[in-house]
Amino acid sequence: MSEKTPSPNHGRRNFLKKTSFASMLGVWGSHEVTRIQPAPAIINTRPKQRDGLNIAVIGFGPWGREIADTIGRIEDANLAAICDNYPNMLRRARRNMPDVTTYGDVSEVLADDSIQAVCVATPTHMHKDIVIAALDAGKHVYCEAPMAHTIEDAAAIAKAAQAHEDNLVFQVGLPYRTDPQYRSVHNFIRSGATGNPVFARGQWNSKQSWRSVSSNRDREIAQNWRLDASVSTGLLGEVGIHLLDTAKWYLEVPPVSVTGFSSLAQWNDGREVPDTVQAIITFEDGSNYFINLTLASSFEARNEVYHGTSATIMLRDSRGWMFKEVDAPMLGWEVYARKDRFYKDKGIALVANATQLDAQAMKPWEDDPNAETPLWHGLSAFVENFVYGPYPAAAGYMQGYQANVLAIKANEAAVNNTKVDLDASLFELS
Repeated sequence: MSEKTPSPNHGRRNFLKKTSFASMLGVWGSHEVTRIQPAPAIINTRPKQRDGLNIAVIGFGPWGREIADTIGRIEDANLAAICDNYPNMLRRARRNMPDVTTYGDVSEVLADDSIQAVCVATPTHMHKDIVIAALDAGKHVYCEAPMAHTIEDAAAIAKAAQAHEDNLVFQVGLPYRTDPQYRSVHNFIRSGATGNPVFARGQWNSKQSWRSVSSNRDREIAQNWRLDASVSTGLLGEVGIHLLDTAKWYLEVPPVSVTGFSSLAQWNDGREVPDTVQAIITFEDGSNYFINLTLASSFEARNEVYHGTSATIMLRDSRGWMFKEVDAPMLGWEVYARKDRFYKDKGIALVANATQLDAQAMKPWEDDPNAETPLWHGLSAFVENFVYGPYPAAAGYMQGYQANVLAIKANEAAVNNTKVDLDASLFELS
């Protein structure tokens, strides 16, 4: 999953245009990129902690560090290397993870035969060259979402993954597709328990600027790539892609248009990227999905609601509840399920592992010692696919590509405050 969290600039654009592939391979720091020369590799010769899939994390910014920490908790996974061109990031990696090899240039990672897989956690617009090079080097790839900042780059990544699908695992960071709670709700909705779809909505509200500061001007520009409209997919691409992908997955109907809206409600600091966006996705069956994302208000944070003629399902903080209509047929099991009150309504708790928890006399979600993050489930699925596969990933190149297209088009509609038609051919790999 990639909910990665912490102006026009001609120098930055020129840098991106003029940088060769070789030098691009040394420009990292997931959310924290800079133009300095790659740091020297530090090869650690200590024995690995355990056998398993040897994984390198490329980009050791906030989300890269989260990925590295999570890999350490996964059976059959071994954090073998960290790659970042910013010396401070590598020093931090060596201090916190002294048994892990560090590299300042991704080409060294790809040349290391002991590394079997890479997790690409760099800024979005740098994914394409790294992912394609990694696949060509025979590495399994976990690529954060969105895969790319343009449809053309996303298609190039998807085609490269398709070409290697018989012998390499490729997975996109859309971890809700492998999260037990989200998969359980998907099966519940597809079983018809909620009736016919009426409409759905999702939101992500957070009071933060998305701007980083640094005493180094070049580093500050690099860190704030999300605020550069030439490379950023905005809130709908960098965060909203997870909500949009879930809606497309749950509803299983092709989207036909998106109408978007945007504004600068809080952070009017010269940025090109709106801090507040809304979009309405219209699907082929006539149903609509409403999405709102803002950096100007934190009230109600993140939640998703799927309205049906028989019941409505709400997802919040990886928990789910069902609110039945009075005329909905009884399913039987809900009589014994836990009920939680929401103002005047009573929600029936939907818990993926409720039976196991009940057997242990535990309260679902509150006391479950085995509860893990969506990222953990996503990376675990990636590792399991290596061990038992390769087989089609739940969040493979087609799911990643189609979510990417929808997010980019939604961002386009929002930035221009207009409606964009979505031809079916957009979601196909030509």
